[in-house]
Amino acid sequence: MSARFATFLAGGKESYGVVTDGGVLDLGKRFGSKYPALIDAIRAGALPELRAAAVKAKPDWQLADIHFRNPVPGGEKILCIGVNYANRNAEYRDGEELPKYPSLFFRTPDSLVGHNEPIVRPRLSDQLDYEGEIVLVIGKHASEVSREAALGVVAGFTLCNEGTVRDWLRHAKFNVTQGKNFDRSGSVGPWIVPADEIDLTKPLHLTTKVNGEVRQDDTTANLIFDFPELIRYITSFMTLKPGDLIVTGTPTGAGARFDPPKWLKPGDVVEVEVPEIGSLRNEVIAAR
Repeated sequence: MSARFATFLAGGKESYGVVTDGGVLDLGKRFGSKYPALIDAIRAGALPELRAAAVKAKPDWQLADIHFRNPVPGGEKILCIGVNYANRNAEYRDGEELPKYPSLFFRTPDSLVGHNEPIVRPRLSDQLDYEGEIVLVIGKHASEVSREAALGVVAGFTLCNEGTVRDWLRHAKFNVTQGKNFDRSGSVGPWIVPADEIDLTKPLHLTTKVNGEVRQDDTTANLIFDFPELIRYITSFMTLKPGDLIVTGTPTGAGARFDPPKWLKPGDVVEVEVPEIGSLRNEVIAAR
């Protein structure tokens, strides 16, 4: 059975478990004393144990009964990679060659909601944009990791709509932090697929749709810095810890690149999909 580990609200309580075709198995109810939250199971390297326990168990909840949250709340860092698809570098039309090193910035947990939760367009701008991305969920403490060992520190994969308020990216000369961290402006989820269930010898196909229209369509074959290189580079100066997220970059086709731009508006539905991982869906609402 393919394991899809999610964090969710059900029956008035937050828990975690495995999503199956038949429903949701509540692992928090079974393992909560040992692993109070999914991040505790990741820290303990216990995803195989949880997956084995879920093989023959019956679901505790139907999908309609649960409310998805960030799959792994409690991680220390959300690291995002900018301009990491070759086509996106060309999209800037500045004549520059491919970069020597990845561009990085941070997001806060409060800037990301879960699957099927509403994304909020802020009052201060109408330039809310979408960016579909693949996310690495770190499973081990990692410092100065080689390329060869890099994928061994990945617990699993999830998805992100790395929502961006475009005009706020330029409030300072070198800083994108403001435009990347409006509360509830992006999303992550719907769940984590364990790393050993994803075949990275084949490119992963990423698409982003807005109201059913394909806007972004690319594969990881076009990454400038692949997953092992990102981990090698980041751990050369920073220690990664279990539960940290690396949001690995978005393809060409974001709303800002259309003429005129196609900003997200209330009522729009954004879907980020990779077949091996799943589909992350969110509706846009206006800030109250």
